Amino acid sequence: MALTLFNTLGRTLQPFEPLNPGRVGFYGCGPTVYNYAHIGNLRAYVLHDVLVRTLRRAGFTVTHVMNITDVGHLSGDNDEGDDKMLKSAEERGKSVREVADLYTQRFFQDTERLNIQKPTVICKATEHIADMIALIQRIEERGFTYRAGGNLYFDITKSAGYGELGRLRLDDQKVVARVGADENKRNPQDFVLWFTKSKFEQQAMVWDSPWGRGYPGWHIECSAMSIKYLGETFDIHAGGIDHVSIHHTNEIAQSEAATGNHPWVRYWIHNEFLVLDKGKMSKSAGDFLTLQNLIDAGYDPLDYRYFLLGAHYRNQVQFSYEALESAHNARKSLLDRIRDRMKARGDPAPPLTQGKAETYLAAFNAALEDDLATPRGLAELWGLLRDPAVGAEEALKVAFTMDEVLGLNLAGATEPQTPTETPEQRMAIEGLIAERAAAKKARDFARADQIRQTLKEQGIILEDRPAGTVWRRG
Repeated sequence: MALTLFNTLGRTLQPFEPLNPGRVGFYGCGPTVYNYAHIGNLRAYVLHDVLVRTLRRAGFTVTHVMNITDVGHLSGDNDEGDDKMLKSAEERGKSVREVADLYTQRFFQDTERLNIQKPTVICKATEHIADMIALIQRIEERGFTYRAGGNLYFDITKSAGYGELGRLRLDDQKVVARVGADENKRNPQDFVLWFTKSKFEQQAMVWDSPWGRGYPGWHIECSAMSIKYLGETFDIHAGGIDHVSIHHTNEIAQSEAATGNHPWVRYWIHNEFLVLDKGKMSKSAGDFLTLQNLIDAGYDPLDYRYFLLGAHYRNQVQFSYEALESAHNARKSLLDRIRDRMKARGDPAPPLTQGKAETYLAAFNAALEDDLATPRGLAELWGLLRDPAVGAEEALKVAFTMDEVLGLNLAGATEPQTPTETPEQRMAIEGLIAERAAAKKARDFARADQIRQTLKEQGIILEDRPAGTVWRRG
């Protein structure tokens, strides 16, 4: 497989060549566990999963490292605002540790529901403080730091290539620097490597360090843990597009300062935003959707995975329940075609089809090789399953091979229940559903509940979705 990836560092499509033949080191930015992951956050982890699956299908051994941020992430990526963990703990009346454990558990519950494979290494920031301190000491020994107001800062003027990833113009950045920014900074873009109690008097988690009792800045954790598990130079670092200008830019500066300014990461992969009608989802503003919200609305998590696969990761995509309903219907049709092929396994193969399925597989591989073009990959899967010239056994074999990357659990498709309703019965059910909708519109909720109960007693389960009510046999 000749994989090509869009490298944010340089803004070009580049052939992927690992540092070590046959082996790939990959670091994907993980969650800050102060709240539920919203569906926009989860887009990144589906991308990471597709990337890892693609690399492994290509024959590479992949070491996938993911951090869990359970300390040090302020509400502003540039050292501004509240401590996300501390604020969440205070609002919920829990300890920071309890909050971190709860939302870490919920995060991995979501990724499991989305059929995202677990990383090779999952590393919590609080378990790697010694590694962070050691890395900060290396940066300090090389002359890239200064102390002010009790904190230790990274001096970006000492970093020759600072801002290259985000193509930042630092003179312009200074002009638009926020009023009220940290007055201890020599430059607006300087960032904290180690905070002492001067930042938050009641900080919940603090550690002893050469610079005083305190806690690490957010950016240092990714550098320390990636270097610990992947070495001072590794292949791929991925995250959301919002990390480019500050978080990942600062990671590069401090990592290359510590290691002697040789390249730290060779390929940078960033996914675009998922947006609602009113704009980017924000936990701080409270306008975000979780995977559980979609499940409560009657959707399968894999409907959402299918929805994400239908857009290229570098394209911004707008979420709506109408679009999710379309993804749900498309995935249902896909599973129906898989079931049809399963039932036809014993039928004679069509004549003159030898190698036809492999043509679809080659086109699928070419799509994934071209910067993980999952929409084209899905199109090839559909083409395969719709083609009457491809025998059932051959079609299933190739479809399941494609699904090793897509992760839609096609092999788990089961035979659908045979409908037991006559056309007249179905019309009666649909009529009651329409009557219930009219009752709800008239705010006659007692009648609406009565209809739901009547249908339930007949074994009919209703699911109210934003796009309308659907029913199924319970």
